[in-house]
Amino acid sequence: MLLRWFLAFTITGSLVACGGHTYAPVSERAVPAAIHPTTSEYIVKKGDTLYSIAFRYGMDYRQLAALNGIGSHYSIYPGQPLRLKPATAPSRESIVRDSSIVAPKPIITSTRQNVVANKPASKSKPQAQATTKTQIKSIAKTSSIAKPPAKTTTTKSKNPIIKTNSSGKIYWKWPTNGKILNTFKTKGVINKGIDIAGSRGLAIKAAASGKVVYAGNGLLGYGNLVIIDHNQQFLSAYAHNSRVLVKENDMVKTGQKIAEMGSSGADRVMLHFEIRRDGKPVDPLRYLPKR
Repeated sequence: MLLRWFLAFTITGSLVACGGHTYAPVSERAVPAAIHPTTSEYIVKKGDTLYSIAFRYGMDYRQLAALNGIGSHYSIYPGQPLRLKPATAPSRESIVRDSSIVAPKPIITSTRQNVVANKPASKSKPQAQATTKTQIKSIAKTSSIAKPPAKTTTTKSKNPIIKTNSSGKIYWKWPTNGKILNTFKTKGVINKGIDIAGSRGLAIKAAASGKVVYAGNGLLGYGNLVIIDHNQQFLSAYAHNSRVLVKENDMVKTGQKIAEMGSSGADRVMLHFEIRRDGKPVDPLRYLPKR
């Protein structure tokens, strides 16, 4: 009887374990890890902006524009193919193979040796030495005139050159008040910003003045997202909003309400806040004022 009860308890426990649900941490599910282009091309979809595509792939939007010959207006259209990687450079193997063919060395006849070989009798030795010096000076003068000017070698970079147009120091402010749930992490469970707790509808404010370059929900894992360009070097991003109060191309000031806190694209109500420098995520706590 005791054995039968023990077997029944074991089977029941196994079924419960198999039917249970496991939840990934909020920081892991809400914000995907850094995405690197697996292909060299992306097709623009409705609602995309150059900024949102660059943000998705961890690129600087100026680099993406340069790769595709897009002007400073940064206009794109649905169905447009965008190159995500620079053109493939020649392989190192082919370069080594070509350089392995060594040209034959030119035969150089020393002027000094010729003079010594044709050296006359000892009586005319002073005259021979004088002639030798004259010939050497003449040859040196001729070679210096015939010598072509040195060429300046310019090495072309694989990636397009990005010019930073910084308009001055940015004075950052906290986008909202609340407890920090998750900090910036580049290892393990990657988090490209910080997660701040709060209640639904809490005001989300611009951390610095700038231009709204994206307001939408087209980036997986970010929900309703706002991206602000501050000085063409720094971007800030505000994710998981319940309501967005700004639109693309709006100019906003530091502390201006741009959205309301929510849980879109997340498992709980919170703000996911990022700062990106030249397209790369950086730790916001290095820039925000200490509390």
